[in-house]
Amino acid sequence: MIISFTNRKTIFSVVLICLLSITSFSIGNAQTKAYLKNDTLTLLNSLIKRQFLWNNGELLATGLIEQQSGKNLLKPAKQPAFRIEEKFSVKKSSFKTEQVVASNLHYEHLKAEVLLDYGTFKLKRVFRIYESVPAISCENFLWIAEDSNLAKAQEFLQLPVQLENINSVNKYPHLKAVEFFDRTDHNNNLVKEQNAVAFTNDLELKGNLLQVFSAEVGQPGIFILKEAPCSFVQLSYPGYDFKSARNSISVAGAGISTQELIKGEWVKLYGTVVGVYNGTEHGFTEALHSYQNSIRRTFAERDEMIMMNTWGDRNKDASISEAFLKAELDACEKLGVSHFQVDDGWQQGLSQNSAQSAGDKWDLWSEEDWKPHAERLPNGFKPIVEYARKKDIQLGLWFHPSNYNSYENWETDAEIILNLYKTFDIRYFKIDGIMIPDKLADHRLQKLFDKVSTESDGNIVINLDATAGNRTGYNYMNSYGNIFLENRYTDWGNYYPHWTLRNLWQLSAYVPTKNFQIEFLNKWRNKAVYGDNDPLAPYFIPFEYQFAVTMMAQPLAWFEGTGLPEKAMEIGDVIKKYRSIQSDIHSGDIYPIGDEPSGYGWTGFQSVKDAESGYILVFREKNRDASRFIKTLLPVNKNIVLIPVLGEGKRFEAITNSKHEVKFELPDEFTYSLYKYKVED
Repeated sequence: MIISFTNRKTIFSVVLICLLSITSFSIGNAQTKAYLKNDTLTLLNSLIKRQFLWNNGELLATGLIEQQSGKNLLKPAKQPAFRIEEKFSVKKSSFKTEQVVASNLHYEHLKAEVLLDYGTFKLKRVFRIYESVPAISCENFLWIAEDSNLAKAQEFLQLPVQLENINSVNKYPHLKAVEFFDRTDHNNNLVKEQNAVAFTNDLELKGNLLQVFSAEVGQPGIFILKEAPCSFVQLSYPGYDFKSARNSISVAGAGISTQELIKGEWVKLYGTVVGVYNGTEHGFTEALHSYQNSIRRTFAERDEMIMMNTWGDRNKDASISEAFLKAELDACEKLGVSHFQVDDGWQQGLSQNSAQSAGDKWDLWSEEDWKPHAERLPNGFKPIVEYARKKDIQLGLWFHPSNYNSYENWETDAEIILNLYKTFDIRYFKIDGIMIPDKLADHRLQKLFDKVSTESDGNIVINLDATAGNRTGYNYMNSYGNIFLENRYTDWGNYYPHWTLRNLWQLSAYVPTKNFQIEFLNKWRNKAVYGDNDPLAPYFIPFEYQFAVTMMAQPLAWFEGTGLPEKAMEIGDVIKKYRSIQSDIHSGDIYPIGDEPSGYGWTGFQSVKDAESGYILVFREKNRDASRFIKTLLPVNKNIVLIPVLGEGKRFEAITNSKHEVKFELPDEFTYSLYKYKVED
C-alpha cells in the first residue's frame, strides 16, 4: 500500500487517509502498527510508540511513549527528524508499509518506508518495528539519478546531516554517551563513558550510544543508538555524534561527503535506533539488548561455536599441509571443539603476513589466488572436508576481500566465497584486512555481504575482524555473523586472561556477548616473555579458568591444537559439557556483575533467561578473600538455589539481601564456577 503526496501545500481528503493510510499486522499475540492519519505518522508496538507530524515527509518528532507507563518522553520538535539544508523542498513524498516474514536472516517485523523526492535526489527512511522490542530503528538511504546535476545534489551536504532530532520533556536532561573503540591490535580500552547534564549552550558528545534520562527516580528514559562504525573511524565525521542544547538533542553525521556521492543506486547512510526503558540501568541494558538481538535471527546449530584457529601460536602459515590440518582436526575432536578455521595461508596467493618471503598479496587478489595452495594442499580441500565431516566439525576459512579501488571487485569476491560454500559446504569465513576509506568502499562492502548472505540463504556466517584498519565496529554491518574481537599473543606478552575478561565485561553492558569470538591461548608457550615475577601471567593461571573467561561469548581456541601438552586435553570434558548448555546460556540476556576485572577482584556475568532462572558465572581472580557478596540481578529477599555446572563451586541456597547481593565462595585464587540458578517463592 502506497500513499503519495505532491507537495507540502496539498490538502488531502480525510476520507482518503482513513481508508488508505492505516495499516497494522499481527505478530504473535500482539500488534505492530504503522499508520498515517490526520497528518500524524504513528509507529508502535506494545512497548513503544513514536509519533511524527508528517510535514510532507520531513518528519517532526512529536511523541515517544513508553507504553508500560503511558508517559510521553518528548515535546514537539521544531526541526525535522532528518535534517538537511533548508533551501531544498520536497517535490513529492510517499509512505508505504510491508510485513516482512521471518527468514534465516531476520525475524518477522513491520517495515514502514517514508520516501522523499527532492527532484535532484531522493531520500528514503526505512523504519523497522519488532514486537516485544522497545525500540524502533531507522535506516537512511540516498538516491541520485544518473542524469542528475551532481553539483546541486552536493549542496544538501554542505552542513552535517542530522539523522535524528528530538526534544526531551526534561528541561535539562541527564546524558550518558558511550564511545567504542575497535582496532584492538592498538586499543585495549574499548569502552569510554561520559556523563553530562544538558545546558543552555551546545554540548557535543562522541559515541554510538546516548542515554537521555531524568535524575528523578522511577522516570522512564530514552536511548539513541547510532548505527555506524566507531566514532573515530566514521566517514566524513563532524567531530561529534550527539549534540544537545537545553532539551533539544540531535544525532549528526550520515557517513557521506559532497565528494563521495554515488549515482544510480540506493546508498545506505548511517542509521539510528530510538528506544525507551524503565529508567533503571538494568532496564536500559535489557532494552538495548532486546533490539540488538532482533537484528539477526539466530539458530544454535548455525551460530553457536567453539572455534579453533591456529594463527594464535604465531607460526603463521608455516605448518599448513593436509597432514597438519588433519592432525589439528584430531586435536579439535579431543578437545570438543565444534569448528576449525584455517587462517591465512591455505590459498594459492600468499599474503604479506605469510611465513614465506614470497608472500606479497594484500590489497588486490585474483580468482586464482583463492584456489587451495597447490604445494601445501595438492589434493585440494576435498579430503580435509571429508575428514572434518566424519568428526562432525565445521570448517571455516580466512578471506581478504580485494579493497583495491574501493572494493571494485566486490562481486568477484562474493562469487569466490559462494563457490567455496557451494563446492565444499564451507560456511564460516573470517573477513580480514578491511579498510573503509570512503563511502564507495562502504557501499560495495555491504553489497558483498548482502550477496553472500542472501544467496546462501543465511548459511554463510561472517566473522568480522575488528583488530585493525578503518572497520565496522560493534554497531554497523553486524547482521551477517559475529565479531572476531582481538588478536592477543603470548609471544608479544600482550595476552592476559584478565584483560580479555575485562574487554568482554565492559562491552557486555552495551553489546550482547554472544556476538563476540573471545580467545583463550596455549598458556604453556612463552613463559620467559612474562618472567617468573608476573602473578597475572597466563602460565600461572589454570587452563580451564582461561577457557571459562570465554564462556559467555563464542570461545575461540587461539592456538595449534597439536602444540598443546597432553595434560591440556583434560579440558575436553569441560568443553563438551559446556557445548551441551552453550545455547541455553546464550538464550538469556547477559549482564556484567561484580568488580570490573583487574586480576585482583571478584567478577562475572549473569545470564537472565526469565524471572525465575538463568546462569551465573563467577570468577575469583588473584584475591585473598575466600568469599564475596556480589550484586546480582536477582530479586531481593528471595531464596535462590544455585547448582554448579562447571568449575569449583558447591551447591548452595541463599536469600538475596536488600542490595540484590548473594555471597559466593570459591576455594582458591584463579578459580571459577558456572551455576545454574532457580528463584524460589
